[in-house]
Amino acid sequence: MSDYVQAERHVAVSVGESVRIIRELQEMSQNDLAAATGIPQSTISAIENDRIQLGVERAKVLARALHCHPAVLVFPGWDVDQNSAA
Repeated sequence: MSDYVQAERHVAVSVGESVRIIRELQEMSQNDLAAATGIPQSTISAIENDRIQLGVERAKVLARALHCHPAVLVFPGWDVDQNSAA
């Protein structure tokens, strides 16, 4: 375990903000994302406004539609020093 370096917070971004940012970078509206995922637009809005938790299954579905890894949505703002990568 001595080979691992604990990740440290790089930027202060909430889970909801990360979903919104990535959705906007993909030039998708909430309605577009709802159509692509089957998740109601009202639920996507609630996630983006941090009114409800994302959850693992929703993270997987959203990540697939947003072409990113679920960890990008679930752990926004965390980075590991490049020198620690094996």
